[in-house]
Amino acid sequence: MQGFLLRWLFNAVAIYLTTLVIRGIQVPDFTTALIAALVLGIVNAFIRPIVLLLTLPINILTLGLFTLIVNTLMLYLVAAVVRSFVITSFWSALIGALLIALISTVLSHVFAR
Repeated sequence: MQGFLLRWLFNAVAIYLTTLVIRGIQVPDFTTALIAALVLGIVNAFIRPIVLLLTLPINILTLGLFTLIVNTLMLYLVAAVVRSFVITSFWSALIGALLIALISTVLSHVFAR
């Protein structure tokens, strides 16, 4: 349970920091970032594996780079569910997905056990 809460917090911090760096992604406050992180965790746990399985042939052809597009689409899905989480363009979502993954990975390695 503690691991889940830490990952949730790290993702929320990553989302919030990403909104400070990228103008095309907006979150009004940290509470919204917490909600978006929770929805992102649910989307990544249940929907993303199905989408990756369905797009496996194109993912193989692109040597895994299509996963970036899938991650971008998952971030768009989170923005559709959490109304106050706004993404203005595809490129903002793509760079945002990369930055969120990078920040949360760094936070996990630095602060987790």
